[in-house]
Amino acid sequence: MKENEIMKMLYDVQHPAKGDRNIVELGMVDKIDIDGNRVTVTLAFSKHRDPLAEYLIGSTKAALVRHIPGVEAEVKTIVKDEGKKPVGLNLGIEELVGVKHIIGVASGKGGVGKSTVAVNLAVALARLGYKVGLADADVYGPSVPKMTGTEGEVPEAYKEGDKEVIMPLEKYGVKWMSIGYFARPEQALIWRGPMACNALKQMILQVRWGELDFLLIDMPPGTGDIHISLVHDIPLTGAVIVSTPQAVALADVEKGVNMFRNESIKKPIFGLVENMAWFTPAELPENRYYIFGKDGGAKMAEKYGIPLLGQIPLVQGIRESGDAGEPVALSSRPDGEAFILLAGKLADAVKDV
Repeated sequence: MKENEIMKMLYDVQHPAKGDRNIVELGMVDKIDIDGNRVTVTLAFSKHRDPLAEYLIGSTKAALVRHIPGVEAEVKTIVKDEGKKPVGLNLGIEELVGVKHIIGVASGKGGVGKSTVAVNLAVALARLGYKVGLADADVYGPSVPKMTGTEGEVPEAYKEGDKEVIMPLEKYGVKWMSIGYFARPEQALIWRGPMACNALKQMILQVRWGELDFLLIDMPPGTGDIHISLVHDIPLTGAVIVSTPQAVALADVEKGVNMFRNESIKKPIFGLVENMAWFTPAELPENRYYIFGKDGGAKMAEKYGIPLLGQIPLVQGIRESGDAGEPVALSSRPDGEAFILLAGKLADAVKDV
């Protein structure tokens, strides 16, 4: 049993008086000691004793017993100044100094296949010989673990002086990081904006990325707190916008484009990806059915003076590969080659930046 695995278990222990935030998010887990089948967790309280201390002690012990058969669980407490901030929230950009290009993969609305594009784009860039990482910043709906076949894995974390460093998982030639690695698949992350922003910063700024040509950030849909935090606190090179051809999706894409072009942000948009551009059944590979409309993304790109980086077809194999944890960009099929072409165009677009 490792310390980071136990830390994941403690996400179950919520503080009823703190908006049901858990003791890990609140910075209350001061120390974890492991000695054979004995696990001792030390909780840190403020100098004013928490009236729910006994409840939290009992809940912490119960979480350990529930997850670790035969464990001898002990919970200790210490008192710290209540002005002390949780570890990991006051972070710099030191871990990003070896990253050449940080690209946000964004969409105006959900359901357009943004994460599918982000994961396959990362794999395609790796196939082209680039050093690539992907941070899953969609903290409310992390899908990278499922789409990469890394569900259930827990990244290693270790102390480096006063700083905690998280090591990304590596698979398919890409370094992956997601909040989904630290929460159960069925766990709903009911977080307010500041909590989500802090989690996002940790998923990017606390990770030992090393030398990368590209770090893709799979952003959540919309233009809210998380996006504002991202563009102001992370040195983004620019963004790629993902949409489907239908009018309702394109209307929201305009909001995303305008956000990146806002005077207070001013980040370049390297291009638009039209996902689900047409449907091609496997038994009729030459046929194209424009279920969501034809060339809507191309027209939107032209309207805003944005390059159309690629048109990705709606193919059953893309969905099946994602569900199986084997991105379609690994294949040499036409749908896989579409992402290779997309990756090449993105690499060309950032050369002069």
